[in-house]
Amino acid sequence: MKNPVFDIENWREIGTTLAQNKTRTFMTAFGIFWGTAILALLIGGSEGLKHFMGRNFEGFATNAAAIFPGRTTKSYAGFNKGRPLELNINDAVNIRHALPQLAHSSAVNFEWVNAMYGRKKSNAQLTGVEKDYDKIFEPIVYEGRFINEADDANYRKVCVIGKKVADELFGAGSATGHEIQLNNIYYKVIGVIGQTSEINIGAKMDESIFIPYNTMRRGYNLGNKINIFMMTFQDGYKPGDYEKLLRHVIAANHPVAPDDEGAFNYFNISEMFAMVDNVFTGITLLALFVGIGTLLSGIIGVGNIMWIIVRERTHEIGIRRAIGAKPRDIIIQILSESMVLTSIAGIAGIVFAAIILGVAEVISDGPLGPLRFQLQFSQAVGILVTFLILGTAAGIIPAVKAMKIKPIEALNDK
Repeated sequence: MKNPVFDIENWREIGTTLAQNKTRTFMTAFGIFWGTAILALLIGGSEGLKHFMGRNFEGFATNAAAIFPGRTTKSYAGFNKGRPLELNINDAVNIRHALPQLAHSSAVNFEWVNAMYGRKKSNAQLTGVEKDYDKIFEPIVYEGRFINEADDANYRKVCVIGKKVADELFGAGSATGHEIQLNNIYYKVIGVIGQTSEINIGAKMDESIFIPYNTMRRGYNLGNKINIFMMTFQDGYKPGDYEKLLRHVIAANHPVAPDDEGAFNYFNISEMFAMVDNVFTGITLLALFVGIGTLLSGIIGVGNIMWIIVRERTHEIGIRRAIGAKPRDIIIQILSESMVLTSIAGIAGIVFAAIILGVAEVISDGPLGPLRFQLQFSQAVGILVTFLILGTAAGIIPAVKAMKIKPIEALNDK
């Protein structure tokens, strides 16, 4: 007897069998189609949602923290509570000395200024930063470069302007190399940048102008003042583990209680990333839970139709056994029908899901680019293989039942 796997007549028979009851076959195939489509849509949709949430933090270091002033909540050393705290350059020096675990850090000052180039004007946030700022909050560099160590050490009157500011002052032309006026002080433009993250330090990078921290202190009479101190930690060190130490370091430089949590605010950005990661995990688990539930309903449908097919073909199976068909041939025949139904409906479901995800990605296109509603090829193959395995498993019991049919009993079956 020919091997049923390679016998063309066997495959024709499979088609004929499935076509005998078109309504039943269609409803079963639709269950598989819908199961694969829903699972694929959930996986692709969760990827798009992850991208939507994750791109809010793009360009911002995941192990970053920031310190900014607050108000005292406790009386200390003869001072009443409710006093505002002001960070200064000595705090930055002390923190860097006390924490060798830091990877990058930058003192930050900012205030709003009127920028002018000829008769064109732009209202922007002037931000004084040190050389490591772009390592903490990574910008998109459209032209030129960012502030470096030499700029800060030599009090250079240079600036990096945001994309929106550049458009308002220079239009479509290049901005680098030109001088702009900021509150009656001239600065040479050395770069144009933009922002990738949705996190803002005062204003978006696109609406800001950056100058060296020391230049800003001298040019705007800020003394040793620091509005915010930003930092990142080396790999393996968590910002949250050093909050208590940082409070003591700053308290040593100010008349505040070391345990006064209101004296300054410690913004642990790594905790936000951890929360987002937990949300991502929850989204993935929910997608898998719902998808697997839908998948199982389709597989149960495959098992049911195989039971019905075996029952309807009891007489035929008995004749095959009587003329010499082996049990293995009967099993392969039944399982082949299950695999064909699962494969065709499963592939159709994945293609349908891919089209829907593609349309959703095009519709979601915006200023930051489209959301990545994408189903990876490996994920599509994994879904199809999972359906094939489970669909085949669903047909095993009916196949074994068919194999155990005795010829004499089947021929007498009515």
